[in-house]
Amino acid sequence: MIELRPRAELGGARHGWLDTRHHFSFADYHDPLRMHWGRLRVWNDDSIAAHSGFPPHPHRDMEIVTYVRKGAISHEDSLGNIGRTVAGDVQVMSAGTGIVHSEFNREDETCELFQIWIYPDRSGLPPSWGTRPFPRGERAGAFVTLASGLPGDGDALPIRASARLVAATLFAGQVAEYTVDPGRKVYLVPARGRIEIGDAIAGTGDGVAIRDEAQLRIKALEDSEVVLVDVR
Repeated sequence: MIELRPRAELGGARHGWLDTRHHFSFADYHDPLRMHWGRLRVWNDDSIAAHSGFPPHPHRDMEIVTYVRKGAISHEDSLGNIGRTVAGDVQVMSAGTGIVHSEFNREDETCELFQIWIYPDRSGLPPSWGTRPFPRGERAGAFVTLASGLPGDGDALPIRASARLVAATLFAGQVAEYTVDPGRKVYLVPARGRIEIGDAIAGTGDGVAIRDEAQLRIKALEDSEVVLVDVR
C-alpha cells in the first residue's frame, strides 16, 4: 500500500515567525486517522523566520530527529550541549528521563527543517544529544543512513528505537531503491523536487505512507532530495 498525503491537505498553523505543517496530529491539529505511523509519532515541516525560534521547553521519552533542509538551527539544552546544525545535516535528541532545550534560527535567512519524533523502545534512560554532518554529495543517487537504532548501522547517529532515517539526493531520471523488511512501515517525504513511487507522484513536502511493500523504487522526475523513515 502506497498512500499519498499531499502537503496542501496537512494540518498546520502560521504564527508569524513559524509556518508549520503536521503530517500527524500535533498541537491544535487532530485527525484520529493520522495519529502515528507505527512508532513514528510526529513529522513536522517547519519554516522558522530569521532570528526567531523555540524558547526552552521540555521533552521526555521520545527520540527527536531534526533534518535541516535550508539554513541552520542552533540548539542549547539542560545538559550543557550547544550546537549548530546546517542544511543537509541531522541532529538527534534522546529525551529519556527528561531534557529542556531551545532551538533558534540565528541566521539571516529562513530555516526550513523536518522535525521527526519516534517512540523509543525503552523509557527511563538518560537523555542525550548529538549532531553530525552528512554532505549531500555522499548520498547522491542512493539512500544513506543518517540516524538509526538498527543493527549494522554503526556509522549513523544512534537513536533508541527500532527505526532508521535515510536520505538520498537524486538527479532527474535517477532511481533509488530501498528494501523494507517484513512487518515494517515507511514514511517518505521529498525535501525538494518531485518523485514517482509506485503509482504516486509526490512533490516537495508531500507525505507518502507505505506498508506491505517489500521493495521501493523511487524515481526522480526532477532534481530531488528524499527523506525516508523506516519503523516497526
